[in-house]
Amino acid sequence: MSTYDAIGLMHSINENLGPFRKSQSDTMLGFGQMAKAAMAEGAVSAKNKELIALAIGITQHCSGCIAFHVKALRRLGCTRAELEEAMAVCVYMGGGPGLMNVAEALSAWDAMEKT
Repeated sequence: MSTYDAIGLMHSINENLGPFRKSQSDTMLGFGQMAKAAMAEGAVSAKNKELIALAIGITQHCSGCIAFHVKALRRLGCTRAELEEAMAVCVYMGGGPGLMNVAEALSAWDAMEKT
């Protein structure tokens, strides 16, 4: 059983950022527009962009990034096999620390499968 709670983490992040979103609405609007534009379907599919974003989150040791990008990948129809192949690249590029964060991504995948 994993101690990584992706769903709880996403809830906590959203809750804690609520006041910041209000006080810094222009910044957050800009960030949201940048994310929407960067992740839009194009020459590179939205799913592949999410796999790239997840890989960066893993190699940068960002638990929140892992949770939110796994959630997006599930919404985009990513398969467990696609996720695991991308995670293998993370282990290759990130070594042992990357492998520890891959465990979080797999745990998040499993937790979201139950919801």
